[in-house]
Amino acid sequence: MVSERPEYPAGYFYRAMVTWSRLAVGFWSHQNLKEYVERIDQTISVAKNRINKDPKDSRSYFYLGGALGFKGRFELMRQNWFSSYNLAYDAIQALKTCQKLDPNNKDVLLGLGIYDYYTAKLSGVLKLLTYLFLHKGDKDEGLRKLHVAAREALYSSLEAKSMLIHIYLFLEEDFAKALPLIQDLRIQFRKNMRYPYFEGLAYIRLNEESKYREMVDLLRAESLKRKTKSDFIIWEHQALYLEATYHLFRGETQEARIKLDTILSDADPVRDPDMIAFPILKKGMSYDLEKKRETALDYYRQVVNMENGAGAQFIAQKCIDEASKKGDPFLGY
Repeated sequence: MVSERPEYPAGYFYRAMVTWSRLAVGFWSHQNLKEYVERIDQTISVAKNRINKDPKDSRSYFYLGGALGFKGRFELMRQNWFSSYNLAYDAIQALKTCQKLDPNNKDVLLGLGIYDYYTAKLSGVLKLLTYLFLHKGDKDEGLRKLHVAAREALYSSLEAKSMLIHIYLFLEEDFAKALPLIQDLRIQFRKNMRYPYFEGLAYIRLNEESKYREMVDLLRAESLKRKTKSDFIIWEHQALYLEATYHLFRGETQEARIKLDTILSDADPVRDPDMIAFPILKKGMSYDLEKKRETALDYYRQVVNMENGAGAQFIAQKCIDEASKKGDPFLGY
C-alpha cells in the first residue's frame, strides 16, 4: 500500500499497527518501540500533508485520528499524562471532522467511544486535564459507541470488541457482558490462546467453576495438537497461568506460586516473553495478598527493570503505587 500510494496515510497506519500488535503480545524490545514511534509519527505526518492538499478527504482525517489516538494510548501507558491527553484531544477533533464529512463511517466510533468512556473514568492528573479542555466524559455513551463499532465498523470492529472485553473484565467488572464478546473472538481465532484464558477468567469471576475447568481442559487439549515442543509449552503455560489466576482469586497464594514457578522454570524469552514478566508480576501480587509488602515490591521492581517487560511493567508500576488486594480485578490480568 505504501509503495503504490505513498501520498496516502492508510498503508503507513497499518504498518504501524503491525508493530503495535507485536507490543500487544509482549515483544517490548527497544527495536520494536523505536519502530512503532517512527511508523506512527510517519502516519501522522503523511495524513496531515494529505489533508493540507485535500481538506475534504475524510479517510485521511480517519487515519490521522487513529494514529494520534494510538500514540496517545502509548503515552498514557508510559504515564506521560499531558502528552497523552493532548494527543487524544487532537485525535478526537480529527475523528469528528471525519464523521462530519462521512456520517456513515462507523469506524470513527472506536476512538470516540474510548475517549468518552475513559474521560468519564479518569482521576487525578487526567481528571484535571479534562476540566482544562472542557470535555466532560460520558461512560454510557462511550460504551454505546464501542458496541456500535463492534457490530458495524468495517475496519475497527475487532479492536472495539477487544476494548470492550478489557473494560468489562477489568474496569466495569461486568463479566456476563464480557462473555459473548470473548466467545465470539475465541471461535474466530482458534489459534489464539488468550481468548480461552479470558473466558476462563470470566467464569472464575462468575463462580462458575465447572466452566472454568472446561477452559483449562481446552487449553491443554490444544497444547497436545501442537506439532513442536515450543508451541506445546506456550499453550500449556497459558493453562497454568489460568490456574494460577484461579488460585489468586481464591486467596490460595502458595498454590498460585507453584503454578507460576512451573511456568518460569521453562520460560521462552524469545517466543513467549509475556510468560516471564506476567508470572513474576503475579508472584508479587500473591505476596501483597499475604500482606508481605516488601517482598511484593521486590517482584514489581524486577518487572519494571526488565529489558522486555512485555507490557507487565505498567501493571507493576500500578502495584508499586498501590498494593494489590483481595478481589482486585487486575489479579486476572
